[in-house]
Amino acid sequence: MHRHVVTRVLPYAPEQMFSLVGDVEAYPQFVPWITAMRTWNGRVDGTVSTLDAEAQVGFSFLREKFATRVRRDSQALTVDVSLLYGPFKRLSNRWTFTAHPDGVSIEFVIDFAFKSRMLDGLLAANLDRAAAKLIGCFEDRARVIYGERKAPDA
Repeated sequence: MHRHVVTRVLPYAPEQMFSLVGDVEAYPQFVPWITAMRTWNGRVDGTVSTLDAEAQVGFSFLREKFATRVRRDSQALTVDVSLLYGPFKRLSNRWTFTAHPDGVSIEFVIDFAFKSRMLDGLLAANLDRAAAKLIGCFEDRARVIYGERKAPDA
């Protein structure tokens, strides 16, 4: 099992980044390795919404599908993702969005293990780069949607 934590401060409102990360249907538009997304079972219970999502992922050497349950809590400003099926033995991640003097502090925590030892070793060896690239996709998307922002005292 591999666990990785990435923290980033961005000059956007926590609610803006929560909304952007929670919009999983849009991921194929800005996350290059997600080639398709299908969602179902959407439901809302007060401030919590959940849906199931199947992502089709494509890299030069890999084509896979996996499905997750996505739980979005608009009061706590968290997005939790848990595995339904796919090439993973285990997959969970949590996004937390907290107000920060410069905008929002984003914490992304991912725990995973692939069924295939080769894939597991390959991703584990590149996890830092992969996580940074993923966060970069959301940062770029925020710039496109919300515009270029500067920290309050910049």
